[in-house]
Amino acid sequence: MYIMIITAAVMMALLGLALGMIIGGVARLFRVETDPRIELVTELLPGANCGGCGKAGCSDFAKSVVSGENPPSRCPVSGAEQVAAIARALGIDAGQSFPMKAVVRCGGDTRQSTRLATYNGVIDCAAASLVAGGPKGCAYGCLGMGSCAHVCPFGAIEIVNNLAIIHAEICVGCGKCVTACPRGVIKLVPADATVHVYCNSPQKGVAKKQVCKVGCIGCRKCERALPDKFKVTGFLAEVNYSSAPTAEEAGAVGCPAGCLLEEQRHLEIETHDPDWSPDK
Repeated sequence: MYIMIITAAVMMALLGLALGMIIGGVARLFRVETDPRIELVTELLPGANCGGCGKAGCSDFAKSVVSGENPPSRCPVSGAEQVAAIARALGIDAGQSFPMKAVVRCGGDTRQSTRLATYNGVIDCAAASLVAGGPKGCAYGCLGMGSCAHVCPFGAIEIVNNLAIIHAEICVGCGKCVTACPRGVIKLVPADATVHVYCNSPQKGVAKKQVCKVGCIGCRKCERALPDKFKVTGFLAEVNYSSAPTAEEAGAVGCPAGCLLEEQRHLEIETHDPDWSPDK
């Protein structure tokens, strides 16, 4: 009996050795050589894996930087020092950086906009949009159910009064919220821009006023006052972010609809001024 046990143990050991040699040979035959620079760049990146660079994650972005597909500055999360460190490590040009941030182009909160119905389904903007276009009167406004906030890896989005608010000091412009919004209300703009038109509807002013108190009426007052900084297409004004207006300039325009605001003022209205109206 002992001989059988010893024989079985020896056979198992020999079988394990043989399998180990086979696995080792196969691994050596099919191994993929990795560039050590990819690991170096990955370590220098923030590790947010936000996808704002257009890649699946930081490791994938590191591969694109090493291959020359993207410059280090393409990472929206990396600071100037991180970008410079990557460029020095690879001996390449850091590339020109254009920091961006997201803006929700809507001011129609629960006080300013009408609701067509009460929605009791899944708390998700995309799901709500499938039910008769959503409960909000304006078919182009923010639904305020937080789909953008749920995907933001940095916690930069807050839902206030059924309206998504982006905290500019936290947002890095990764663009995940832009993709998550089923209505295309969120837009990436230059990080140093402070004035925005908080309306996304192309409808005529009369139609907008029926569902929202702060919709752009297309009066062209901003365009006439500052033609190089504003453009009105149809019935919707837009900021020319290549020559963005200052808060003082926006205030001087005196938007009658109340949709042209400096972002901090917009935040104050939503969080601390419940009685605000464009007529004040």
